[in-house]
Amino acid sequence: MVKLDVITTRGGDGGETSLGDGTRLRKDTLRIEAIGAVDEANAALGVLRLHLEQDAEAAAMVARLQNDLFDLGADLCMPGIGEDRLRVTDAQCLRLEAEVAAMNAAIPPLRSFVLPGGSAGAAAAHVARTVARRAERRVVTLAAAEPLNPAAARYLNRLSDHLFVLSRRLNDNGAADVVWVPGATR
Repeated sequence: MVKLDVITTRGGDGGETSLGDGTRLRKDTLRIEAIGAVDEANAALGVLRLHLEQDAEAAAMVARLQNDLFDLGADLCMPGIGEDRLRVTDAQCLRLEAEVAAMNAAIPPLRSFVLPGGSAGAAAAHVARTVARRAERRVVTLAAAEPLNPAAARYLNRLSDHLFVLSRRLNDNGAADVVWVPGATR
């Protein structure tokens, strides 16, 4: 499916890169910004996985998320919204919703906002969540400018929810959450 023999091509030295259909774009276009933000989110998930060696179920979920983000990158690198290429699907969004519901069922409701932190895994999940939100903002901006698979932004929205709930799961199902205390430092 994918074969990469040469990594250094010098093709981007002039500030342009190629899409999956061969179109050349400047590296600072909305589409390339969105693709890059999704790549950053995937890298943040890779760091999160380092903290999940003792939690096979969570590690498997994050591995699926990383594969999904590669699907999303493939989707974004092919302009248009046709189904003739690999596209993120509503089924992937629904899987995220089901995983969020399953994790959240074991976690007590929040009584305050949660500060990023607690365990190392939870902190890494929060970083990944915020990077996913940035990717979502970039994809929403791109979607306002040109036709785009609507499942792309939906997926990123669900992903950040997933990572928030996963952070709570990694904080002993919320018991080790660090909660915001309004005005505590006045």
